[in-house]
Amino acid sequence: MKFHLAINMERMNPSTSMKDVRDHTLEMVKMADAAGFEVAWAAEHHAMEMTIAPNPFTMLTWWGDHCPNIRLGVGVVNAAYWHPINLAGEAALLDLISNGRLEFGIGSGAYQREFDRMFPGLDQKDSWRYMQEMLPVVKKLWEGDYEHNGEYWQFPSATSCPKPVQKDVPIWVAARAPITFDYAVENNCNIMSWPLTMPFSEAQEYRKRLDDSIAKFGSRYTGQWALMRHAAVYENQADRQAAMDALRGVLGQFGNLMTKTGDVINGFPEKVPPEKLVGNFRYDPETLEENLIFGSPAQVVDKLKMYEGIGVDSFMYYASMGMHMDQQKRSLRLFIDKVMPHFSQQELANAG
Repeated sequence: MKFHLAINMERMNPSTSMKDVRDHTLEMVKMADAAGFEVAWAAEHHAMEMTIAPNPFTMLTWWGDHCPNIRLGVGVVNAAYWHPINLAGEAALLDLISNGRLEFGIGSGAYQREFDRMFPGLDQKDSWRYMQEMLPVVKKLWEGDYEHNGEYWQFPSATSCPKPVQKDVPIWVAARAPITFDYAVENNCNIMSWPLTMPFSEAQEYRKRLDDSIAKFGSRYTGQWALMRHAAVYENQADRQAAMDALRGVLGQFGNLMTKTGDVINGFPEKVPPEKLVGNFRYDPETLEENLIFGSPAQVVDKLKMYEGIGVDSFMYYASMGMHMDQQKRSLRLFIDKVMPHFSQQELANAG
């Protein structure tokens, strides 16, 4: 199993320094780079302090300038917010500047609140159509002159300037629904999945959807499957409690964005009380600890082996969940020092 880091510039209240948040993300990516993580992922979101990510390419260019080894993952751009020529050029420029380290992820977005501002009138449930038209257009633009007359975009002959350094840029599709698994497999794309706070059985269901798609479309499928989970590694009760409190707070804000139950004031989503989100999230600390990659190093190793057992190729360590920045670094250090070695030793044993 390989390891990826997903992290946002995350500000939970106005008293937190934006410069401290900025510097923290770079420190975390530096730690991951030195530890041998394969990819660092930056998201795209707009007008929200808890995920400050108006342009992932800018963030990744900055990280790449300070971290010489780790690959740079766009995780993910929302296709509906971009023009294909613009998106192809931005992605190719990152690949050029980073000497061929781009991992290009594309998806359909998450929050209707964002769509109401970035693309008024578009229902989030319909945005997958934009993603499915966008991806082949971007690939054509990377190859050379291309004219497009599609449903959502039309333009005369144009090309991406610059072109990517990599001959075959790794493509990732964010997938949970069967239709998106089908699309990714049919087009031989890598897949990233996020089971939110659902139990391990949700990941098993994604595995079934992937297998079903391969049976239908993927006789030659060579893609990778990465799975993202909130992660917190701790060795004492104080850090465990702090992780739980932070996550439950973030889930209240996340529930606001998903259901538009509360308001967002100056970029900060109000926390929706758990009783107003019945059925959407599991707030019980023991359930959260069981479902997510939370626990002692030994517990986390055991959980990751379960995911490895169903064929997860890469685990995406999702660090952003409202925890204090110092605790985020402690958790990542424990993961690096006390979790990752179990998997590298296993790989060495298998190789031998």
